Amino acid sequence: MIPAYQEEKHIGDVARRTRAQLPCVIVVDDGSTDQTAQRARQAGAEVIVHNQNRGKGEAVKTGLRHCLQKQVANVLLLDADGQHLPEEIDRFLAAAASAAQPCFFIGNRMTNVQAMPLIRRVVNRYMSRQISRLCQQNIPDTQCGFRMLHRNLIPDLLAPESVCRFDYDTETLIIASRKGYRIQSIPITTVYSDEVSNIRPLRDAIRFFKLIWRYRNT
Repeated sequence: MIPAYQEEKHIGDVARRTRAQLPCVIVVDDGSTDQTAQRARQAGAEVIVHNQNRGKGEAVKTGLRHCLQKQVANVLLLDADGQHLPEEIDRFLAAAASAAQPCFFIGNRMTNVQAMPLIRRVVNRYMSRQISRLCQQNIPDTQCGFRMLHRNLIPDLLAPESVCRFDYDTETLIIASRKGYRIQSIPITTVYSDEVSNIRPLRDAIRFFKLIWRYRNT
């Protein structure tokens, strides 16, 4: 499942390559005003469209609700901007096949950070330390959007009080760990090219610290 916003440049290629790895690909277009939905459909993806931008968290929730209607054991998520290699999906599938119990799998780009911009590297490491402490598990790359989760966890991730934007990625890890899931990191390739981040540093930093504070006190 791929949440997407204003990704007409990359979504077609990402969806097409993902379709080569998996039989079902769902793209949730979060109110884009460009050709994101059309490019995804042309690539063979099933497309769900929000009539307005609601945030990445809400796009993911929409996709997860839809996945609950399908006979799947796990849902794999990746970003629409080309930062993740669909060809590495088999690493997640192999990890799930060998796991003794359902886990929450997340990509780890921090084993090879030469291609990662310095500011992202510093911020990612700081945030990952804070979140790992909350989760009481070592998660080297908490900000990675390349993930796979078991369908049994989905209802807990759809709580109406949960956050709706980029901090939702953080909250899913906290919820999963508090539900007893092991967070297992999967080494993946670091890819940065011409993608434009939708993250707003000041606004999203404030949201992050509010989220951390809330969970530290519950």
